[in-house]
Amino acid sequence: MFHLIFGLPSLYVITRVLWPLPWPFALKAAIAVLLLIASQYHLWSRLSSGSVFAPEFPRVLVVLFNWAFGAIFLVAAMQLALDVAALGSRLVPGGNWAIPAGWRYAEAVLAMILSAVAVQQAVRVPPLKDVTVEIEDLPAGFDGYTLLQLTDLHLSRLFPAGWAREVVARSNALGVDLIVVTGDLIDGSLDARRADVEPLRALQAPDGVWAIPGNHEYFFEYAAWMRHYAGLGMGVLENRHTVLRRGADALVLAGVTDLSASQSGQPPHNLGAALAGAPSGAPIVLLDHQPRKAGNAAAKGVALQLSGHTHGGMIWGLDRLVARGNNGFVSGAYAVGGMTLYVNNGTGLWPGFALRLGPSSELTRITLRAKPRPR
Repeated sequence: MFHLIFGLPSLYVITRVLWPLPWPFALKAAIAVLLLIASQYHLWSRLSSGSVFAPEFPRVLVVLFNWAFGAIFLVAAMQLALDVAALGSRLVPGGNWAIPAGWRYAEAVLAMILSAVAVQQAVRVPPLKDVTVEIEDLPAGFDGYTLLQLTDLHLSRLFPAGWAREVVARSNALGVDLIVVTGDLIDGSLDARRADVEPLRALQAPDGVWAIPGNHEYFFEYAAWMRHYAGLGMGVLENRHTVLRRGADALVLAGVTDLSASQSGQPPHNLGAALAGAPSGAPIVLLDHQPRKAGNAAAKGVALQLSGHTHGGMIWGLDRLVARGNNGFVSGAYAVGGMTLYVNNGTGLWPGFALRLGPSSELTRITLRAKPRPR
């Protein structure tokens, strides 16, 4: 059913865009076959690696599949808009507007260009984004504290070791106090991705590098990956916390497992356990891959929650659909009760849908500031 659903846009493009063109039958048939092949990208991914989440093709082929897949969806959306307009014209006296062949050529070219831009925006090393978060009763020792949030790296054939090395180099050059990685570091087995994650060993910050699992960790040898992350020098926060100190001042950094953990027979998401024993009065920064339960964190007194998972919605318009699946949270900062939720657009994204038009990837440097007391 999954593969049939993804094949429907290509069938629509074939019947409504390709077939009406005045081309030889053999040419149209050949292009139709190519479109159907491209539409089944996720099927070929599953056949190549046993999972739709980790296409084990050469990187150039992964890029081409994403470009073709994106172009199909974009031209299908454009043609649907034209078909609705043509249908609506029949309701107007003297209407019955016919779609010229030139418009079909134009939408196909535009879709291919936009898809190429979308893939380029998806695979680049992200630009820096600076965010300031004000926290009530932030201790003086942490006023001006900086942390870097990386999330949704999805290290894979599309985001390989070379890309990871550049991300690490840019991250280390920022000189932040702390680096956190809020899940979905990989797509693939440990054997397949060992070299791609190795550059993360070089990440460094005075207060360390701390990570939590995302939902994709549960698709691939969860326990082995958690051990491997620890072996790379990352502190793994699975329903637990650590206390950062500046002299007598304290800041709690807590992390939880993903909301999908229990479905894989792993320790379930447990915010209570993560905060148990935390020093009273110390502000809490929570790492939670998915943002949709932010209200629970706010009710527990968390000052700042850092999440990812949504990839910022990836494409204008699609972000509204993504928001619906994440309790309205999709990109940027939100006030949730007395807590700030920051939803990161992602450092990388899933290689099964590597397209960005609008929401940009980001290296997110967050500066903590004491919130001024009202006079």
